[in-house]
Amino acid sequence: MMPFTPAFTTRLSEAAGTVEASLEALLSDKAAPGEIARPPRLMAAMRHAALGGGKRLRPFLTIETARLLGAEGQGPLRTGCAVELLHCYSLVHDDLPSMDDDDLRRGRPTVHKAYDEATAILVGDALQTLAFEVLADPATDSAPGIRSDLVLGLARASGLGGMVGGQLLDLSAEGRYGPASLSDADVRLLQMMKTGAILTFSVEAGAILGRADGSARQSLVDYGRALGAAFQVADDILDREASAEALGKRTGKDQEKGKATLVDLLGMDGARRECRQLVEKAHACLDRFGVKADTLREAVRFVVERQV
Repeated sequence: MMPFTPAFTTRLSEAAGTVEASLEALLSDKAAPGEIARPPRLMAAMRHAALGGGKRLRPFLTIETARLLGAEGQGPLRTGCAVELLHCYSLVHDDLPSMDDDDLRRGRPTVHKAYDEATAILVGDALQTLAFEVLADPATDSAPGIRSDLVLGLARASGLGGMVGGQLLDLSAEGRYGPASLSDADVRLLQMMKTGAILTFSVEAGAILGRADGSARQSLVDYGRALGAAFQVADDILDREASAEALGKRTGKDQEKGKATLVDLLGMDGARRECRQLVEKAHACLDRFGVKADTLREAVRFVVERQV
């Protein structure tokens, strides 16, 4: 594997640190204007869910896409934090006994284990609503139309036609609602909705903040879709090859439940080949931006080559 450039690894690390600090501020115990109070147990559990782990890939994509288009500062950072809050909510609910029933996330007990199931449900609810509050706040962008586009985009990516709908398809694939036999197209649709939609929006959000024209925005959306697809194939490969200790979560869940993945349908060599093709596709979507998009080019290779 070709090493990543120092510029990329530095920007990824710096973004993760800045996002962590911003999330910590958003999740403080102090009530914000208009709030009545912040229950300490809820806030502690929200911090458990959202702080101290992860590479912050989604906010990194938002920040770097906006930067590509000349937009920097609090707007991209706050938007990236909103996407990360939404993502963390999805993990909390995904880990619940009624969903994947996981005890470990990022090497720590999941929220329903560290606290309890009722608290975990409320944590997810609170993280989700806070994400939209952050996007709707004028501190994110002074233009109401931009804030509206961001709220609409995240709602569509995370809702019934995106992540939530994909989660339902995922449960169906386990045979919960009758016999399940997934075709190649079924697996791709499920992954595009459950995982890919939020990753794609992470990129599109940067395009919105950067006031990209229609053509440039579409190129970036296409890049985001290719990256999202590559991420999921790489995740399926890691689930087969990495240990639970390395990943910080239980592995082999899909195999246990008899649920097909692209690794099953394509074979390991085929899945690796698919990853390479998706990297090439993502890179091609960035051609129009020249060397300014080099960080985003490395980002898609990063999601394929990561080891955890």
